[in-house]
Amino acid sequence: MKQYLEINEWSIVENGFHREHNKISESVFSLGNGRFGQRANFEEDFAGETMQGNYVAGVYYPDKTRVGWWKNGYPEYFAKVLNATNWVGIKVEVEGENFDLEHCEVRDFNRELNMREGYLQRSFIAKLKSGKEIKVVAQRFCSIVNDDLGAIRYAVTPLNFSGNIKLTPYLDGDIKNQDANYDEKFWDEVNKSATKTAAYLTLKTRKTGFEVCTGMRFSVSQNGQTVAIESKPIEREKYVANEVTVQAKQGEEIVLFKYAAIVSSLNHTPQDLLAACKKALDIAERKGFQTLLQEQAAAWATKWEESDIVIEGDAAAQQAIRFNIFQLNQTYTGEDERLNIGPKGFTGEKYGGSTYWDTEAYCIPFYLATADQKVAKNLLLYRYKQLDRAIENAGKLGFKEGAALYPMVTMNGEECHNEWEITFEEIHRNGAIAFAIYDYIRYTGDEGYLTEAGAEVLTAIARFWSQRVNWSSERQKYVMLGVTGPNEYENNVNNNWYTNYIACWCMEYAAHALKYVSQQSPEKYAALTAKINFKNTELEKWSHIVGNMHYPEDKNLGIYLQQDGYLDKEQILVKDLPVSDRPLNQKWSWDRILRSCFIKQADVLQGLFCFEDKFDIETIRRNFDFYEPRTVHESSLSPCVHSVLAAKLGDEKRAYEFYLRTSRLDLDDYNNDTEDGCHTTSMAGTWMSVVQGFGGMRVRNGQLHFAPFIPGKWNSFSFKVGFRGSLLKVKSHKNGTTIQNQSDKEISLFVYEHEYTVAANSEIEVRKEDLVSSK
Repeated sequence: MKQYLEINEWSIVENGFHREHNKISESVFSLGNGRFGQRANFEEDFAGETMQGNYVAGVYYPDKTRVGWWKNGYPEYFAKVLNATNWVGIKVEVEGENFDLEHCEVRDFNRELNMREGYLQRSFIAKLKSGKEIKVVAQRFCSIVNDDLGAIRYAVTPLNFSGNIKLTPYLDGDIKNQDANYDEKFWDEVNKSATKTAAYLTLKTRKTGFEVCTGMRFSVSQNGQTVAIESKPIEREKYVANEVTVQAKQGEEIVLFKYAAIVSSLNHTPQDLLAACKKALDIAERKGFQTLLQEQAAAWATKWEESDIVIEGDAAAQQAIRFNIFQLNQTYTGEDERLNIGPKGFTGEKYGGSTYWDTEAYCIPFYLATADQKVAKNLLLYRYKQLDRAIENAGKLGFKEGAALYPMVTMNGEECHNEWEITFEEIHRNGAIAFAIYDYIRYTGDEGYLTEAGAEVLTAIARFWSQRVNWSSERQKYVMLGVTGPNEYENNVNNNWYTNYIACWCMEYAAHALKYVSQQSPEKYAALTAKINFKNTELEKWSHIVGNMHYPEDKNLGIYLQQDGYLDKEQILVKDLPVSDRPLNQKWSWDRILRSCFIKQADVLQGLFCFEDKFDIETIRRNFDFYEPRTVHESSLSPCVHSVLAAKLGDEKRAYEFYLRTSRLDLDDYNNDTEDGCHTTSMAGTWMSVVQGFGGMRVRNGQLHFAPFIPGKWNSFSFKVGFRGSLLKVKSHKNGTTIQNQSDKEISLFVYEHEYTVAANSEIEVRKEDLVSSK
């Protein structure tokens, strides 16, 4: 853990220049607006440890996979969101001396991510080798109002001299991904231009042919007044800039305003890119920095009104949940169904920025409750529109008759993960796609989605499962061989309990979906079954599999076994591991990990988390108490599931411990990997830890249920959820829970299994003492 960031309920603050943690800070202080995102790289030169990162949503490159051998079914590439043109750069020279923060004495360094208003600010005093001292205050944001725009206010004040200061705002497209498999650069130049007041650079991705035009305009003010300064346009390969020299006076502030626009061929034809870029910059210049910033603050105020969680009495917990919500809201807006959520969002390159099962398993609940219904629906449609590719992916592995295997990693629906144990074996991701449809319908009541798209997806997934199992004559049961469950510290196992369970659930749910469509719209059912060549004999096969599936368990311990033979492993608890051995994935060989009993993330417990209503509380408790002590939580997706389950079990200590771990995972760099980027998709699990964990929120039979409890350190906590046209604010305190209906629609709901009706624009209070007396 690295706890160098200050605790502040509305900001992330770094006081003092921590060079050794700079790449971590670049991740944590990242900005985005759903359309593009920027790591917290410095505007000025920096020769120290850094990872340049500006990412444009939906723009990717098929980087050739790097494996030593090839097998049938291996993807040929790994899709990556690309490091795009550096738009934040401003070169600074003081009396001919280049300003590089790595080669200066730095004092009074302060970096703040203002989450309430959505901007990044940095200030410091630097003493150059010449002895000259300057004060720098830099402020920037990625506009969520005009999502093509980014804006920078860069202020320099000479403290002990008067003289020339040269400022060169630039656009640098001669960049590459840090994780390029063969150190390849992925961009070719299309065109560029630089005038005295602006510059434009258009690049095109190799192979995929995406074009991105980045433009900038700038102005300079001195002592609060805009000044007319001659600039020198600069052009070279993949680089454009404007050089300006200012006669600086001691103690007088010089401010460079830099506006950048980033537009891509996803949204404009290539021939219209430059015009679209100029139009966006016209808006920026007309409004000016201060107006753009005010609009940013107002837009963020609306987002916080919809999705804020307020925790009283625990500043570390409060800061953490807001950080997670902030990153989620600036990563995905749901406005474009072609886009999805990468595990690192816009904060780093690891995992390629591609779509994983994280979206369906962890992110959808957050967007269901805090955004318009269409946002979550667009995430489902993203998968529906890639169904043909999922069927194609299954076909490459030998599956037939319209079976679909959704990819573990994708940009366009095609599998692009190059590790065999993932590509071929971690097939439980198919279940997450199906469960997301169920989760969406359960929450919204939009069963019509089954007719619209859901039943077709579910049928293709069920067909995959029915072909993936085989009948064991010895067991007289169906079995599933050679899989990897959610616990990736086990590969090529037989009968992973979670995978077997969710496979059968998928087949049951697909049968339900088809029945629903046939009853609601016989014409559409006939059209669907004809389109996919569906036969009723398939339903009989699914039913037989569901009724005769093998589930490994140990009756003596009363637990489900993670897979066949799990108890053959030497059973050591995590608490007995030397601290020096952690994290295992950085200290142990892969062979040693695979032979151990240690679990990377929830596996059996993932199934109990998803399907808790199918199991009694003591079954959940026995499995939790067995598996959690063997879990190292070296996946960011692990602590949140354990937090929710611990809360359900009334285990306040562990529920709070896991909440704090998942919520502060990046802020405290728990897993020693935040420098690669923040764990964006697991941040949605942090939200679940509060709302589903401490708030006890569930949807059963079309109604909301709450069972809140408060960790001992907290005085109260509150959250908002939108549900089927109602907007509720739920606040729990030591003596009970208040539910405020902030909509014009009456709603019936349950608190601690007691039903209440909350009239429109009114509230109820459920006091614990009243519940006790009513028993």
